[in-house]
Amino acid sequence: MNSSLPSIDRLVEAFQRLPGIGPKSAQRLTYHLIKMKREESAELASAALGIKDNLTTCEICFNISEKSQCSICSDNERNSQIICVVEEPLNVLAIERSKIFKGLYHVLYGVISPVDAIGPDNLKISELTQRIKNNEIKEIIIATNPTLRGEATASYIRDMVLELDKSVEISRLARGLPSGSDIEYVDDSTLVHALNSRSSLK
Repeated sequence: MNSSLPSIDRLVEAFQRLPGIGPKSAQRLTYHLIKMKREESAELASAALGIKDNLTTCEICFNISEKSQCSICSDNERNSQIICVVEEPLNVLAIERSKIFKGLYHVLYGVISPVDAIGPDNLKISELTQRIKNNEIKEIIIATNPTLRGEATASYIRDMVLELDKSVEISRLARGLPSGSDIEYVDDSTLVHALNSRSSLK
């Protein structure tokens, strides 16, 4: 966008760097901010900076947290012998909404994608290996998205777990999830079914 006003153009371009925000949406957001009171704009800016200043990743599962251990990993009522492996922190939120899973998580931060030069070493897979080695784990639930890359990552993790400890149960979310979908956007009832009907990968 070229509005002849550099301040506006700069903010529009900044909004367009956010996922799912196109030029028109960026313009609407920008002009909405123009109409906001200065105090409201300052509060928004402060909240955005606070995310960068106050958030870290959990030292155990790598989910987003404000402490060294997230609220899930520090909850003694969770089943620490079951780990659900997901691609991104947003997937944790989606599964938690279902209120059925009571184990722990492990966030990979992506999937294996040779085309994008992303291999196992670029993900939190070695950290998952250490968790399995250092803890008494009974089941690994692989909840990567049902995409080609998600399936390839699931297969890699399956082989890795089997090589480490054949006594660990390995399961995959049920096929009720639409092919190519993102767990983040799947409705709660479908997730509940996928968790309850998960299948063994052994």
